[in-house]
Amino acid sequence: MTGAEEAQDEVVAFLASPAAHGGEARIERIDTHISRIFLAGERALKLKRAVRFPEGAPILDFTTVEARRAACEAEVAVNRRTAPALYLGTAPVLRDAAGALRLGRPGAAVEDARDWVVVMCRFDQEALLDAMARRGALDAAVLDDLADAVARFHEDAERTPDYGGAGAMGAVVSGTTGDLRRFAPAILEAAAVDALAAALDEALAANGALLDARRAAGFVRHCHGDLHLRNICLLDGKPTPFDAIEFNPAIANIDVLYDLAFLLMDLAHRGMEAAANAVLNRYLAHEGDYGGLAALPLFLALRAAIRAQIAATRAEEGGDGEAAEEARAYLALAQRFLAPAPPVLVAVGGLSGSGKSLIARALAPALGRAPGAVVLRSDVIRKRLMGAAPEARLGADAYADEVTGRVYREIAERAGAVLASGFSAVADAVHARAAERRAIEDVAAAHGAPFHGLWLDAPEAVRIERVSGRGRDASDADAGIARRQSSFALGDIGWSRIDASAPPDDVAASCRRALNLKEKDRRL
Repeated sequence: MTGAEEAQDEVVAFLASPAAHGGEARIERIDTHISRIFLAGERALKLKRAVRFPEGAPILDFTTVEARRAACEAEVAVNRRTAPALYLGTAPVLRDAAGALRLGRPGAAVEDARDWVVVMCRFDQEALLDAMARRGALDAAVLDDLADAVARFHEDAERTPDYGGAGAMGAVVSGTTGDLRRFAPAILEAAAVDALAAALDEALAANGALLDARRAAGFVRHCHGDLHLRNICLLDGKPTPFDAIEFNPAIANIDVLYDLAFLLMDLAHRGMEAAANAVLNRYLAHEGDYGGLAALPLFLALRAAIRAQIAATRAEEGGDGEAAEEARAYLALAQRFLAPAPPVLVAVGGLSGSGKSLIARALAPALGRAPGAVVLRSDVIRKRLMGAAPEARLGADAYADEVTGRVYREIAERAGAVLASGFSAVADAVHARAAERRAIEDVAAAHGAPFHGLWLDAPEAVRIERVSGRGRDASDADAGIARRQSSFALGDIGWSRIDASAPPDDVAASCRRALNLKEKDRRL
């Protein structure tokens, strides 16, 4: 504990007492490396610890009262972008005439405060997404809403071209790998650290021009900076990011895909790669940011490497064997994100109700490099081309031949961009016409990527039952459309034909066998 922290002990003791909470006797306390949080009644008080982290060239320095006040005010400002209902304001800790500490009113303007706190509405800790993940409650609807929330936040975030780019990422890479080497061989294997450092340097060199181009194009923005599951809660039924980085602008003003990468990495670290793949695909559908995918492995690996560094620090300070194991797991994950995996293009075709989208989602996490293939779903692309949300209903004019032609051309263009980035793609569309099937095959050929076509066969009665039972979904197909499609002249179908009338898990298993893809394989 630093001298500044010792001087803060009186404030900590006060905030842990009922006097700071209107007499509320039940007070919970949560300590992190930079904050102390006191939960009582319907609110939470968050105190910045009087720390400098790290020593030398600090990322943050909260050793003065004024610095902590500024940090509290900045925290409220940045987090009201995503969670205005949670952040009530800042409040001073004052000393009264009798010498006792008391809490001032939120927003009070005073000059002689002993300290400052952020005042927040309290929420159920079980509403944190990491708690939901532990109990298996992150279902498809929550993941879709989460990706939508992050995408909307990034779309609205301030462009900050003075930050980011290859130089900024290079500094993060060198600083992180330098720190990791400190923990070898006591906690981390030196060979593993050296291998990761070399792979990160190679990825940075390969993507330097792309990083600078993205900064110039406006993809570096004032983001969250610490976007993992423990900093997102379900508030009024919607995933709500909070606790964004306020103390160092270089950490928060970053490429939007680097911000997203923390969330994807966190899901993958928890063994939830299907969830990571689902979030990535829902996010990409908003702005179609396929051009940045080539940098995503670097971003993901760097996020995992930083977590390895943090866990190793915890292990070194406390002799924590569990933290040491966690550091090694993060290091291995970082290496896996950078492991090469030749891209493939898979097309899933079939009439409405045959289960194309379900199968595409089931296959995508295991195709190519982590966190899996990019799914290009015609229903979602059509909605975006028409300026509609994925689950919005479209009129008949949106299904005119001209629009449908645009949709298939967009699928082909995006598939090419995904393959060029080094990622695999899954084209999810009816592909009823031979020309549509040839066009997607030609994309793979143009990029020298293996192609695998799957055609899902299901009787009309099965297809009608499925489309009639859909809930929230991007497809507008109904029983009438399913019946009309039965009369389509499909021509010769040279793709692998799959009996899709079976239960979904059985159909997915048949598709994996057709692709020579084992249940736990990550690539073809």
